[in-house]
Amino acid sequence: MIKFGPSGNCESFYAEGYKHTEQSAEFVKKRGLDCFEYSFGRGVRMTEEKAVSIGEAFANAGVEISVHAPYFINFANPDDDMAQKSYGYVLDSAKMCKLMGGKRIVFHPAAQGKATRFEAVEKTKERLHILAEYIRLNDMEDLYFCPETMGKEAQIGTVEEVVEFCKIAPFYIPCIDFGHINAREQGSLKTVEDYQSRLEYMIAELGREKMQNFHMHFSKIMYGKKGEIKHLTFADEIYGPNFEPLVVALKNVGLEPFIVSESDGTQAEDAWLMKKAYFGE
Repeated sequence: MIKFGPSGNCESFYAEGYKHTEQSAEFVKKRGLDCFEYSFGRGVRMTEEKAVSIGEAFANAGVEISVHAPYFINFANPDDDMAQKSYGYVLDSAKMCKLMGGKRIVFHPAAQGKATRFEAVEKTKERLHILAEYIRLNDMEDLYFCPETMGKEAQIGTVEEVVEFCKIAPFYIPCIDFGHINAREQGSLKTVEDYQSRLEYMIAELGREKMQNFHMHFSKIMYGKKGEIKHLTFADEIYGPNFEPLVVALKNVGLEPFIVSESDGTQAEDAWLMKKAYFGE
């Protein structure tokens, strides 16, 4: 069940003359990859016809697609009208995901802003309960909604916070971004135990069924005192984290996630390196 693929189209996609997202399915398949994440980062601006066309291409290639909801979602926003927009961003992303034949919608939970950490997390939880009701009202309970661990101190999305969010509804499963965790925690992920302890914590809190095929982002990330600065490629030898200890940890605990590479411009190439490392090729 484990899958590997890129987030969006990498530099080599365009260098080889490809232009359209429908072609991403063939591009990914030819590289021996299994999944692809489409980003609505700057807004959900896609026709239903385009979504269906993309879905057909990915279904024909046998590549699973997921989507990333707009980056400006903030469920801790003190303004209720702005929070209402965040519900819409997630639901609109989910609608397009369903038309594409996908099942996973990744979203950034919130930013702390001027509130205390406790206040921001509690407001986010309250709003995620409301989002869950919207999901049920729109008959989207067959999809998975994935709050993501975040890379900056000012963002809501530690491992512990995301775990609490995922307890709210059965269709909330975590998106664990190990690059973000490493950046936020100043290079904390080095050994098998560093990874495995976090995985075992999440299994204990959320149950094996919810964690078995959890969503995962991975990339090396430059960081400073406040966390994430920018995404890097696997060529980086300074910041990390390294994928190889995670391979051991995943096998030790028996999890098979949907693994998305978010490297800077080499997403497909680095996804393939991860797949090779996992299968020992």
